[in-house]
Amino acid sequence: MQPVLVLQLLVLVAVANAIPVFAKKILGRALSWPLDGGVVFVDGQRLLGASKTIRGVFLSVLTTPLAAVLIGLGGRVGLVVALSAMAGDVASSFVKRRMGLPPSSMAIGIDQIPEALFPLLAARLFLPVTIVDVAVGTAIFFAGSLVVSRILFTLGVRDEPY
Repeated sequence: MQPVLVLQLLVLVAVANAIPVFAKKILGRALSWPLDGGVVFVDGQRLLGASKTIRGVFLSVLTTPLAAVLIGLGGRVGLVVALSAMAGDVASSFVKRRMGLPPSSMAIGIDQIPEALFPLLAARLFLPVTIVDVAVGTAIFFAGSLVVSRILFTLGVRDEPY
């Protein structure tokens, strides 16, 4: 187990996932074009929903590499973490729409695990991240995101407490 590396990666995963939330709070609906373009899937539900925006993905992909450079992991690692975290978020939204859950609804596990698991696995392309590191990091992110989400809701940053 490499606690410092796992902590660094968790910081990047947190940045990648938090930037879209803060962008929504700061910018409101400005530049919030839906990532799915409003496309409806064969089940009659939106492909992803309105809460997944081009703005959120763009800002995550822009800022996470900068954060990675600041903490010494390099921009390439930050880019991979951002892209894979957003892929996990998109996958979660797709699954939730297929389950008939509305955008921004809570689905314990579905909302947290892919957003951490995908980037931690992807980081293995460039860093000596072990499977134990991935499992521990995913578990920490899962628990931490539930706590942090409630705090951000209390502070008025998030619209929902999850």
